[in-house]
Amino acid sequence: MSISLLPESAPFTVEQKAWLNGFLAGMIGLDDAQDSTATANGVAEEPVQEEAEEDLPWHDASLPLEERMELAEGRPVKHRLMAAMAQLNCGACGYVCQTYAEALANGEESNLKLCVPGAKPTSKMLKSVLADVSDVAAAPTTTNGSATAIESGYSRQRPFPAKLIRSDTLNKPGSAKDVRHVEIDLQGSGLTYNVGDSLGVYPSNCDELTAAILSEYQADPDQMVMRDGREMTLIECLQTSCCLKDVSDELLELMAAFAAGDEAEQLRGLIDSDELDDMDVLDLLQRFPAVRPPLEDVLETFSPLAPRLYSIASSQKSIGEGVHLTVGRVVSEIRDRPRKGVASTMFSDRLQPGGEVRVFVQPSHGFSVPADDSTPLIMIGPGTGIAPFRAFLQEREARQARGQNWLFFGDQKSSTDFLYETELQNYKESGLLTRLDLAFSRDQAEKIYVQNRMIEQASELFEWLERGAWVTVCGDARRMAKDVGQALHQVIESAGGKSPEQAAEYVKQMIADGRYLKDVY
Repeated sequence: MSISLLPESAPFTVEQKAWLNGFLAGMIGLDDAQDSTATANGVAEEPVQEEAEEDLPWHDASLPLEERMELAEGRPVKHRLMAAMAQLNCGACGYVCQTYAEALANGEESNLKLCVPGAKPTSKMLKSVLADVSDVAAAPTTTNGSATAIESGYSRQRPFPAKLIRSDTLNKPGSAKDVRHVEIDLQGSGLTYNVGDSLGVYPSNCDELTAAILSEYQADPDQMVMRDGREMTLIECLQTSCCLKDVSDELLELMAAFAAGDEAEQLRGLIDSDELDDMDVLDLLQRFPAVRPPLEDVLETFSPLAPRLYSIASSQKSIGEGVHLTVGRVVSEIRDRPRKGVASTMFSDRLQPGGEVRVFVQPSHGFSVPADDSTPLIMIGPGTGIAPFRAFLQEREARQARGQNWLFFGDQKSSTDFLYETELQNYKESGLLTRLDLAFSRDQAEKIYVQNRMIEQASELFEWLERGAWVTVCGDARRMAKDVGQALHQVIESAGGKSPEQAAEYVKQMIADGRYLKDVY
């Protein structure tokens, strides 16, 4: 039951009343006592009333930003903020689009640059929306994360200090990739998860980057500093608490205040500049070697190091008090410097077995196996997109589900990049996998992808759809998921004898029925 602590005649907008009621309830402890629900893992969570997909018409990655903003015009600020995001629910920001928007709207999150796919256009639009809403911009922020967080449980605000069991390379020698099978021990946490959920992982910055920043300041790594209300060494602060990837407006303004002449103008000119898209803190310090504000002030401008979300690659029914991930190591070179994925290289390069990693469970929004164990299931997951489908197969096996399972998997080379090859072949031999269709793009002159295999098997694929099969997709949103969507339409047209318009309606009905699900990034 919701209790209003403000009179209806109070001179506030609906959004202001909602925020103030929640804030006051949190202050006096009403919200947790009245409205929280304990989960199986002992963590009380706020009951979430899911909004129907049709109520969020901008939640479509294919729509341009301007059109998404038009669709959200006149909606509450959290919806306008959500519309500014890339709509991929990729997890790179440590949220999904809707929860990131809510965190910004209620003041729990202040970093406007977390939406990696949306990049600069998204951060600019977020800034614009918040600038237009003075009540949100001026709203006091909470100091303990979510107003409904319960201190006795583990959550994004209070992650569990888990232990790494192993991080094994899945690729064979000669591969151009480094994909890891990661196992994490959850014993003692009480954390539970469902297949389709994600694991939030708080990463650490790489030693080379933090050492280079310390060198720029000629600072003592053992110097004690205050961060997040506690005292820690400077090196610990830089490695575990600060986002060093993004250059904040606050840092640019601070450095401009300590710069002279042209350099001050150059620094201010970088604010809202596209040049910042691939610039990190070290780049900025090296570009302006004469500008060195006090390090304590610089630390204040760094955003918190955000968690990364990874699709869970295991079923708890199968493995018990642990969790598995499939993590692709990300390394690129920009401005003649290697840039490392902060979480992926933590698992591949820095974290050793027995080492601590802070984690929490991020429930999915409907991405899972069918509740009816007799329903056929089609899974399309090339590369690290295999992760949730490994979990799905473990779950279906543990539940002795009678429904047929069809997996489309692909990567570069079968000789080096057939992830979980032995497991998948065993599932095929046991009959758990009814079909296993493979697409290795570099095994032949003509590149073949999972969408090509779908079209090749159009007749049988459509027959599965007619029997009520679910279609689940995981992986790259920009190309793969889009190509798979086009292939699905083509399958329905060719094998189902339907026009493009009829195929579109068919897919639309699948989405409405919850039979076409995507976990893309």
